[in-house]
Amino acid sequence: MAYHVELQFAAKTDTGLTRPHNEDSIAISPAYGLAILADGMGGYNAGEVASGIASGIVRESLEEQLRNYVSSARPNRAKYFQQLMVEAIERANSAILEAARSEPRYAGMGTTLVAALCHHDKVIIAHVGDSRAYRLRQGELTLITRDHSMLQEQIDAGLVEPELARFSPNRNLITRAVGVDYDVDVEIHEHTTRVGDIYLLCSDGLSDMMSTMEISEIVNRPGASLVATCDALVARANGNGGRDNISVILIKIQSHNPEAGGLFGRIRNWVK
Repeated sequence: MAYHVELQFAAKTDTGLTRPHNEDSIAISPAYGLAILADGMGGYNAGEVASGIASGIVRESLEEQLRNYVSSARPNRAKYFQQLMVEAIERANSAILEAARSEPRYAGMGTTLVAALCHHDKVIIAHVGDSRAYRLRQGELTLITRDHSMLQEQIDAGLVEPELARFSPNRNLITRAVGVDYDVDVEIHEHTTRVGDIYLLCSDGLSDMMSTMEISEIVNRPGASLVATCDALVARANGNGGRDNISVILIKIQSHNPEAGGLFGRIRNWVK
């Protein structure tokens, strides 16, 4: 069955209170149901270069491929879209490596990345590193990504209690990133969406400064717009110390309406 999916987006990025500049980068493409968030790392402003390359290339690559998508030629749409996301991130990985090779002061730069692609009644989440995706469904906030970090490995081994993890001195030691090696290991999963779901993408500048309960309390505020919710999340992270750049993207599933036309029909409606 084909669906026209109505989505609502909001996004905000903030330098925080202690960093001299913002190394996070965000990109959204409502017409294609796409959101990307990257958190860069590296000296001499290289982090913001890496994250900007990643978010820009992933967005441009996916928009181009989705624009040319023909559903009748792709019987397994879900697998194809996942392949497109992985290939886009691989292109970003290569571009960051090339930029670092050609500019010595950018050597060693890299970025985490989390991206969401909504199609029909599904959302595909791809991530590398410790930028996260959460889902709010019927008032319950659930983390739907697993950090690629030393801390997560310690949690899995029972060495650190999950509720104390954000206070760990090892919380920023990641085990995967985009742009640090010729091979990038992308974790990707598809989830079935429901009307009313809110998907939250964030950098660790948010998740390190707020408990899951605090995030849930703000995202659950009745009557608040997505823009106001983004503002409130950033304000709370800064209120708790703002030790890193803070970025958040919110996507709300407004409706699933069965219709003919698939992706092209959805795009036509968004353009209108």
